Amino acid sequence: MSSRGEFDRHPPRRERSSEGVTQLGPLRRTGGPLNHAVYDLLKARLLDGDYPAGTRLPTDDLRLELGVSKQPVMEALRRLSADGMIEIVPQVGCIVTGYGSAEIDDFYLGFGGFEGSIAGIAALRRTDEQLRELDAFSARIDALRAEPDPVVRSRGYRLWNRRFHHVIGDMAQSRVMTETSRRMWDLSDFLINTTGVPQPLSSALDARHADHERIRAALHAGDQARAREEMERHIVTTAAVIQAETDLGRRSS
Repeated sequence: MSSRGEFDRHPPRRERSSEGVTQLGPLRRTGGPLNHAVYDLLKARLLDGDYPAGTRLPTDDLRLELGVSKQPVMEALRRLSADGMIEIVPQVGCIVTGYGSAEIDDFYLGFGGFEGSIAGIAALRRTDEQLRELDAFSARIDALRAEPDPVVRSRGYRLWNRRFHHVIGDMAQSRVMTETSRRMWDLSDFLINTTGVPQPLSSALDARHADHERIRAALHAGDQARAREEMERHIVTTAAVIQAETDLGRRSS
Protein backbone atom coordinates (compact mmCIF):
# COMPACT_ATOMS: atom_id res chain seq x y z
CA MET A 1 0.00 0.00 0.00
CA SER A 2 1.33 3.44 -0.84
CA SER A 3 1.81 6.18 1.73
CA ARG A 4 -1.54 7.64 0.62
CA GLY A 5 -3.31 4.33 1.19
CA GLU A 6 -4.68 4.43 -2.38
CA PHE A 7 -2.50 1.98 -4.29
CA ASP A 8 -0.36 -1.07 -3.87
CA ARG A 9 2.28 -2.60 -6.08
CA HIS A 10 1.61 -5.90 -7.82
CA PRO A 11 3.56 -8.08 -7.52
CA PRO A 12 5.53 -6.63 -4.53
CA ARG A 13 9.03 -7.53 -5.76
CA ARG A 14 12.27 -5.53 -5.97
CA GLU A 15 14.93 -7.04 -8.20
CA ARG A 16 17.87 -5.52 -10.02
CA SER A 17 18.16 -5.77 -13.78
CA SER A 18 21.50 -5.95 -15.58
CA GLU A 19 21.42 -2.13 -15.76
CA GLY A 20 21.00 -1.88 -11.99
CA VAL A 21 17.52 -0.35 -12.07
CA THR A 22 15.05 -1.62 -9.52
CA GLN A 23 12.38 -3.66 -11.26
CA LEU A 24 8.89 -3.30 -9.88
CA GLY A 25 5.73 -4.96 -11.08
CA PRO A 26 2.90 -3.02 -12.71
CA LEU A 27 0.86 -0.78 -10.47
CA ARG A 28 -2.56 -1.98 -9.42
CA ARG A 29 -5.13 0.75 -8.88
CA THR A 30 -7.16 0.63 -5.68
CA GLY A 31 -8.64 4.15 -5.83
CA GLY A 32 -7.60 7.76 -6.24
CA PRO A 33 -5.44 9.47 -8.90
CA LEU A 34 -3.08 7.01 -10.54
CA ASN A 35 -0.40 9.64 -11.11
CA HIS A 36 0.23 9.75 -7.33
CA ALA A 37 1.32 6.11 -7.37
CA VAL A 38 3.52 6.60 -10.43
CA TYR A 39 5.06 9.71 -8.85
CA ASP A 40 5.79 7.90 -5.57
CA LEU A 41 7.39 4.98 -7.40
CA LEU A 42 9.62 7.08 -9.67
CA LYS A 43 10.60 9.36 -6.81
CA ALA A 44 11.61 6.34 -4.70
CA ARG A 45 13.77 5.10 -7.57
CA LEU A 46 15.45 8.50 -7.90
CA LEU A 47 16.14 8.74 -4.17
CA ASP A 48 17.52 5.20 -4.17
CA GLY A 49 19.93 6.08 -6.98
CA ASP A 50 18.41 3.79 -9.59
CA TYR A 51 18.66 6.57 -12.19
CA PRO A 52 21.99 8.47 -12.30
CA ALA A 53 22.03 12.09 -13.43
CA GLY A 54 21.64 12.36 -17.20
CA THR A 55 19.59 9.18 -17.54
CA ARG A 56 16.78 9.40 -20.09
CA LEU A 57 13.36 8.27 -18.91
CA PRO A 58 11.31 7.36 -22.00
CA THR A 59 7.64 7.74 -21.17
CA ASP A 60 6.63 4.83 -23.40
CA ASP A 61 9.05 2.48 -21.62
CA LEU A 62 7.71 3.54 -18.22
CA ARG A 63 4.12 3.26 -19.38
CA LEU A 64 4.63 -0.30 -20.61
CA GLU A 65 6.61 -1.35 -17.54
CA LEU A 66 4.05 -0.02 -15.09
CA GLY A 67 1.00 -1.06 -17.07
CA VAL A 68 -0.55 2.40 -17.14
CA SER A 69 -1.49 4.95 -19.79
CA LYS A 70 0.82 7.78 -20.84
CA GLN A 71 -1.11 10.49 -18.97
CA PRO A 72 -0.30 9.47 -15.36
CA VAL A 73 3.34 8.95 -16.32
CA MET A 74 3.58 12.45 -17.79
CA GLU A 75 1.78 13.98 -14.80
CA ALA A 76 4.20 12.25 -12.44
CA LEU A 77 7.19 13.42 -14.47
CA ARG A 78 5.89 17.01 -14.42
CA ARG A 79 5.70 16.84 -10.62
CA LEU A 80 9.25 15.50 -10.47
CA SER A 81 10.31 18.34 -12.75
CA ALA A 82 8.80 20.83 -10.29
CA ASP A 83 10.80 19.05 -7.55
CA GLY A 84 14.00 19.71 -9.48
CA MET A 85 14.70 16.02 -10.15
CA ILE A 86 13.65 15.73 -13.80
CA GLU A 87 14.16 17.99 -16.81
CA ILE A 88 11.58 17.87 -19.58
CA VAL A 89 13.48 18.90 -22.71
CA PRO A 90 11.48 19.62 -25.90
CA GLN A 91 12.32 17.23 -28.76
CA VAL A 92 14.53 15.22 -26.41
CA GLY A 93 12.34 13.89 -23.61
CA CYS A 94 12.70 13.49 -19.86
CA ILE A 95 16.18 13.44 -18.34
CA VAL A 96 17.31 13.05 -14.73
CA THR A 97 18.62 16.45 -13.67
CA GLY A 98 22.33 16.88 -13.13
CA TYR A 99 23.71 19.65 -10.93
CA GLY A 100 27.20 21.13 -11.02
CA SER A 101 29.47 21.26 -7.98
CA ALA A 102 28.83 24.98 -7.42
CA GLU A 103 25.07 24.40 -7.41
CA ILE A 104 25.47 21.54 -4.94
CA ASP A 105 27.64 23.73 -2.69
CA ASP A 106 25.00 26.46 -2.80
CA PHE A 107 22.22 24.05 -1.94
CA TYR A 108 23.98 22.61 1.10
CA LEU A 109 24.98 26.07 2.30
CA GLY A 110 21.31 27.09 2.37
CA PHE A 111 20.13 23.71 3.62
CA GLY A 112 22.67 23.81 6.45
CA GLY A 113 21.44 27.18 7.65
CA PHE A 114 17.84 26.03 7.57
CA GLU A 115 18.49 22.74 9.38
CA GLY A 116 20.67 24.57 11.87
CA SER A 117 17.72 26.83 12.71
CA ILE A 118 15.49 23.79 13.19
CA ALA A 119 18.02 22.15 15.51
CA GLY A 120 18.32 25.31 17.58
CA ILE A 121 14.57 25.48 18.07
CA ALA A 122 14.42 21.74 18.71
CA ALA A 123 16.89 22.10 21.58
CA LEU A 124 14.36 24.32 23.36
CA ARG A 125 11.17 22.40 22.56
CA ARG A 126 12.18 18.71 22.53
CA THR A 127 10.43 16.24 24.79
CA ASP A 128 11.93 13.34 26.70
CA GLU A 129 10.04 10.91 24.48
CA GLN A 130 11.48 12.50 21.34
CA LEU A 131 14.99 12.35 22.80
CA ARG A 132 14.54 8.62 23.44
CA GLU A 133 13.34 8.16 19.87
CA LEU A 134 16.38 10.04 18.60
CA ASP A 135 18.65 7.84 20.71
CA ALA A 136 17.08 4.72 19.21
CA PHE A 137 17.71 5.87 15.63
CA SER A 138 21.26 6.86 16.52
CA ALA A 139 21.82 3.34 17.85
CA ARG A 140 20.58 1.92 14.54
CA ILE A 141 23.13 3.99 12.64
CA ASP A 142 25.86 3.04 15.10
CA ALA A 143 25.14 -0.65 14.49
CA LEU A 144 25.57 -0.12 10.73
CA ARG A 145 29.21 0.81 11.27
CA ALA A 146 30.03 -2.86 11.83
CA GLU A 147 28.20 -3.97 8.68
CA PRO A 148 30.73 -5.30 6.12
CA ASP A 149 28.43 -4.99 3.09
CA PRO A 150 28.77 -1.44 1.65
CA VAL A 151 25.38 -1.75 -0.07
CA VAL A 152 23.66 -2.43 3.26
CA ARG A 153 25.67 0.35 4.93
CA SER A 154 24.77 2.91 2.27
CA ARG A 155 21.07 2.14 2.00
CA GLY A 156 20.69 1.64 5.76
CA TYR A 157 22.33 4.97 6.47
CA ARG A 158 20.09 6.80 4.02
CA LEU A 159 16.95 5.40 5.62
CA TRP A 160 17.94 5.75 9.28
CA ASN A 161 19.57 9.14 8.70
CA ARG A 162 16.25 10.45 7.42
CA ARG A 163 14.46 9.10 10.48
CA PHE A 164 17.09 10.66 12.76
CA HIS A 165 16.70 14.09 11.19
CA HIS A 166 12.92 13.86 10.92
CA VAL A 167 12.73 13.38 14.71
CA ILE A 168 14.71 16.60 15.14
CA GLY A 169 12.29 18.31 12.78
CA ASP A 170 9.39 17.07 14.88
CA MET A 171 11.09 18.44 18.01
CA ALA A 172 10.86 21.96 16.57
CA GLN A 173 7.04 21.66 16.59
CA SER A 174 6.71 23.86 13.52
CA ARG A 175 4.68 22.38 10.68
CA VAL A 176 5.85 24.86 8.07
CA MET A 177 9.51 24.23 8.93
CA THR A 178 9.00 20.47 9.01
CA GLU A 179 7.30 20.32 5.62
CA THR A 180 9.95 22.53 4.01
CA SER A 181 12.71 20.49 5.62
CA ARG A 182 11.39 17.20 4.25
CA ARG A 183 11.28 18.56 0.72
CA MET A 184 14.89 19.67 1.10
CA TRP A 185 15.84 16.24 2.45
CA ASP A 186 14.37 14.70 -0.68
CA LEU A 187 16.57 16.91 -2.84
CA SER A 188 19.59 16.12 -0.67
CA ASP A 189 19.09 12.38 -1.08
CA PHE A 190 18.60 12.94 -4.80
CA LEU A 191 21.89 14.85 -5.09
CA ILE A 192 23.78 12.18 -3.15
CA ASN A 193 22.35 9.19 -4.96
CA THR A 194 22.37 10.40 -8.58
CA THR A 195 26.12 11.06 -8.72
CA GLY A 196 26.74 7.57 -10.09
CA VAL A 197 29.02 6.72 -7.15
CA PRO A 198 28.29 3.19 -5.87
CA GLN A 199 27.11 3.01 -2.25
CA PRO A 200 27.37 6.76 -1.51
CA LEU A 201 28.30 7.78 2.07
CA SER A 202 29.16 4.16 2.98
CA SER A 203 32.80 5.10 3.56
CA ALA A 204 31.81 8.28 5.43
CA LEU A 205 29.45 6.59 7.87
CA ASP A 206 31.80 6.82 10.89
CA ALA A 207 32.30 10.56 10.45
CA ARG A 208 28.59 11.19 9.83
CA HIS A 209 27.65 9.23 12.95
CA ALA A 210 30.17 11.25 14.98
CA ASP A 211 28.42 14.41 13.76
CA HIS A 212 25.09 12.98 14.87
CA GLU A 213 26.45 12.26 18.33
CA ARG A 214 27.52 15.87 18.79
CA ILE A 215 24.11 17.08 17.61
CA ARG A 216 22.38 14.61 19.91
CA ALA A 217 24.46 15.71 22.91
CA ALA A 218 23.55 19.35 22.28
CA LEU A 219 19.85 18.48 22.05
CA HIS A 220 19.98 16.48 25.28
CA ALA A 221 21.67 19.44 26.98
CA GLY A 222 19.11 21.88 25.60
CA ASP A 223 22.00 23.92 24.16
CA GLN A 224 20.41 25.98 21.38
CA ALA A 225 23.59 27.58 20.04
CA ARG A 226 25.59 24.36 19.96
CA ALA A 227 22.76 22.36 18.39
CA ARG A 228 22.45 24.95 15.64
CA GLU A 229 26.20 25.11 15.04
CA GLU A 230 26.73 21.34 14.95
CA MET A 231 23.77 20.75 12.66
CA GLU A 232 24.75 23.46 10.22
CA ARG A 233 28.32 22.14 9.99
CA HIS A 234 27.06 18.57 9.53
CA ILE A 235 24.82 19.54 6.61
CA VAL A 236 27.17 21.98 4.87
CA THR A 237 30.05 19.48 4.82
CA THR A 238 27.87 17.00 2.91
CA ALA A 239 28.81 18.78 -0.32
CA ALA A 240 32.50 18.10 0.32
CA VAL A 241 31.75 14.45 1.07
CA ILE A 242 29.84 14.08 -2.21
CA GLN A 243 32.68 15.71 -4.14
CA ALA A 244 35.33 13.53 -2.49
CA GLU A 245 33.40 10.35 -3.29
CA THR A 246 32.79 11.52 -6.87
CA ASP A 247 36.50 12.22 -7.38
CA LEU A 248 37.41 8.83 -5.92
CA GLY A 249 34.92 7.11 -8.21
CA ARG A 250 36.41 8.83 -11.27
CA ARG A 251 39.95 7.82 -10.32
CA SER A 252 38.83 4.22 -9.80
CA SER A 253 37.05 3.96 -13.17
